[in-house]
Amino acid sequence: MNKLKNNFNAIRIIIVGSGIIGKSNAFELSNYGFDIKIIDQDEKQNSSNAALGILMGKIYQKRKGRSWMLRQKSSELWPKWINILQRYNPKLIFEKPLFKLTSDLEKFKKLTTFVNNYPNDELEIVEANSYILSDINKTFKGNKFQGIISHQDGRIDPRILLETLNKTLKTKNIKTINDQVIEIQKKLQKWNVKLKSGEVLTSEIVILCNSIDSLKLINAEIQKIKLKPVLGQAVEICHEDKNINFLSLPKLLNINDKNLITINKEKIIIGSTDEYNFKPDEFYLNGLFEFLEQKPNWLDKKNISRKWFGIRSRPEGEPSPLLKSLDQGLILCSGFYKNGILLAPACSDWVSKEIKKHI
Repeated sequence: MNKLKNNFNAIRIIIVGSGIIGKSNAFELSNYGFDIKIIDQDEKQNSSNAALGILMGKIYQKRKGRSWMLRQKSSELWPKWINILQRYNPKLIFEKPLFKLTSDLEKFKKLTTFVNNYPNDELEIVEANSYILSDINKTFKGNKFQGIISHQDGRIDPRILLETLNKTLKTKNIKTINDQVIEIQKKLQKWNVKLKSGEVLTSEIVILCNSIDSLKLINAEIQKIKLKPVLGQAVEICHEDKNINFLSLPKLLNINDKNLITINKEKIIIGSTDEYNFKPDEFYLNGLFEFLEQKPNWLDKKNISRKWFGIRSRPEGEPSPLLKSLDQGLILCSGFYKNGILLAPACSDWVSKEIKKHI
């Protein structure tokens, strides 16, 4: 392994984008001894800010195609990643299980059929009269839910994941340059990466992980690549009702396709939206409060204690994500839509294998 690392020491890699995907690629590639730099003009504004961190692998109902294969690979790799990353931050955990509930009878029937088709995937059917739902029904007064529990799906807190990746990369001397890449140009089998500050960096490999901004650095028309922005909003609700205790709920809920994450007795997160725009729309924010047949008193916009949004990217005309070699030494790893955290290990594994074809 050391001999292999020595061979790679001379290979310079620039990763454009410091979100979860960019840093996950850096983490995976750090095992090979490459000279790695991450470049991002503003870490706080990348698409990872839209992430709630909910991972839906086994609960994913389309069981074929590339997306399913990536989910399977990531499900295999995530436990190994967490085992390594916890050495740098024990707070990083995979919270399980995930409840997926609906008040729609037809949707429940489809979920039931799905569970019965995959008896080995630790999926559990929860009917309306189940004691498991008693606290949920109490909190969401007047609503009658049914659904399934996925004991292998859950959540990785994106904030803690980024903190952990930062600590890990720091120990490996991988730094993030706070600057904007304005141009990449190939010259003599190497890539010149021009920064807004005027500095030009040279590398053998460039990996574009900067979501929709990656289109600014390539000839998207020639490459036939289209990405559209998908804005996601989320809110934190804080109530003062002494009869309501959010800690009585499961940690992770998906109710009528809205994600809910319990924070403490008084606080819960609800999100996110799908808006094909660069600016949040009040209409979609309202949707985070109108997904139940009967709305409990605490589910009110006046109880918003915090709200935020992030912009992701979704490919047009082809599946998400985009994993492509665009040129010798130029790799695109982008367009993750909602599955950046879930697919990070599998896609980083693909990139590391693809790089070896370029060198």
